[in-house]
Amino acid sequence: MTNLSGENLNNGAAVGPKGEGMDCPSNFPTYPAYKDSGVEWLGDVPEHWNISPLKFSASCNDTVLPDSTDDDYEIEYVEISDVNEMSGITGSTSYKFADAPSRARRMLQDGDVLVSTVRTYLRAIAPVVAPPENLIASTGFAVVRPRKGILDGAFLGYMLRAEWWISEVIARSVGVSYPAINASDLIGLNVPVPAWHEQTQIARFLGHETARIDALIEEQQRLIELLKEKRQALISLAVTKGIDPTVPMKDSGVEWLGEVPAHWDVIAIKWLSPVLRGASPRPIDDPKYFDDSGEYAWVRIADVSASDGTLRETTQTLSALGASLSVKMEPGEMFLSIAGTVGKPCITQIKACIHDGFVYFPSLSIDNKFLYRIFEVGTCYGGLGKMGTQLNLNTETVGGIQIGVPPSSEIAQILEFIDRQSSAFDSLISEAAKGVELLQERRAALISAAVTGKIDVRGWQPPVSTQAPKLAVAEAN
Repeated sequence: MTNLSGENLNNGAAVGPKGEGMDCPSNFPTYPAYKDSGVEWLGDVPEHWNISPLKFSASCNDTVLPDSTDDDYEIEYVEISDVNEMSGITGSTSYKFADAPSRARRMLQDGDVLVSTVRTYLRAIAPVVAPPENLIASTGFAVVRPRKGILDGAFLGYMLRAEWWISEVIARSVGVSYPAINASDLIGLNVPVPAWHEQTQIARFLGHETARIDALIEEQQRLIELLKEKRQALISLAVTKGIDPTVPMKDSGVEWLGEVPAHWDVIAIKWLSPVLRGASPRPIDDPKYFDDSGEYAWVRIADVSASDGTLRETTQTLSALGASLSVKMEPGEMFLSIAGTVGKPCITQIKACIHDGFVYFPSLSIDNKFLYRIFEVGTCYGGLGKMGTQLNLNTETVGGIQIGVPPSSEIAQILEFIDRQSSAFDSLISEAAKGVELLQERRAALISAAVTGKIDVRGWQPPVSTQAPKLAVAEAN
C-alpha cells in the first residue's frame, strides 16, 4: 500500500510538497516583550499592543436595506448556510426585493466581516471581499465593519475567525436549541489592536500561509474522493464480473450488468426473496408507542442517512406495543431506504423496527452482504426511472432489479475479497481524513497565534517562488 500523497504528516506537523517543511507557530520568533492583556482568554500580548472593546475599532450593523426599496430590485441574499470560516461566502440566492425573506436586510461592503449571532459554534464567519452592491446578508449575522484608519478589514477577518474569539462568543451565547448572542454584546468583547502596519503585515502573512494550507487540504480532500471512487469501482467490478479475470463471460442481457461470468445466473431480486415494506404504528407521534423499555430501536431515515451502512444505534426505542405494529429486524438483517437517502442499504447490528420508508428481504436465498454490496455501489439503479432528482423506488422496482448471482461458495470468496480491499481503502481514507483534520488544526493555531502576537511576523516575506502541491495516486494492494 503506497503513501497517500506527496503530503505526509510527520509527528503531527504538516509537511509540504516533496517533504518541504511547513512552519508551525513555534517555528516563528516571538516579540521581545509581552504584557498581561488583562483578559483571561487572550493571555499575554506584545507590550506595545492596545487592548480595547471591539466597538472602539469597529461598528456593527451600520446599514440596512430600507422597507421602501423598490419591489423589483434584485438582491443576492446570503444566509447562514452560505457561509463558513474555511471557504468564506460560498453562495447566495437571487430574489426580487418583494419576494425576499424578511431577514434579508444587512447591507454589505468590502472589509466587513459576517459573524453568525445564532449557533456561532457552527462557525458561519467570513470576511466580505469586493461584494456586488446588491449583496445582502441575513439579520442572523452581525455585520462587523472596521473603522477606517483603526482596524484593517483583512486583519479583522482573521481575528474574528480565531479560536479564542469564537470560543468566547459561544461561551456568552444564551439559549439551548439555538444559543445566540446580541450584536451589542459581541462587539463589547475585548480584542487586541496592533499598529496599522502590523495589522496589514499579519493579514499579508496569514493570507499567504492559509492559502498554502488550504491548497494542501483541498489536495487531501480530492484524494479522499479519488479513493472512494476507486473503492466503489473495485466493489462494482467484483459483484458484476467476479474476481477471476480468466473465466469465460456471457452477455447478461441486462444493460447495467453487461457481461457476467458464464456460470453465473442472472435473476431478478424478487425471485431470491419477496420484497416487502416496513410498517409504522399509527398515529406515529402517539407516546404510548415509544418508551425506553422496549428492546427494539425505531429506525428513522435520518438514522440510516447518518450511518456508514451499519446501524448501531438510534435515538428512539419502540414500546412492546409499538414494536408489535411495526416490522422487526434482527441483528444481521438488511433493509433498503426508499425515502430520504433513496437506495442506501443498511445492515443492522441491533434489534430494530423499520417503517414504510424502507423495504426488506425476509427470506433471501443468498448472503445478504452480497446484495448489500450491489446496492452500495448503486449501478443497479442506472436503468430505473427517476422522479425529479431522486430514484423512484418501491417494492416492485426493487424486486425487478436483475443481478448476477454466483454459486454460494464464490459469493463467500467475493465478499472476503471486497472486505479485504475495502479495509485497505478505508485505512487510506482515514489517514487522509486525519491529514485534513491536522491541517485544519494547524491553520486555526496559526491564525490565533498571529492575531494575538504569540508569533512575530513583522520581518516575514513571502518566498521568492512556491511550488504547488502535487497529488500522487494512492493504491491499495
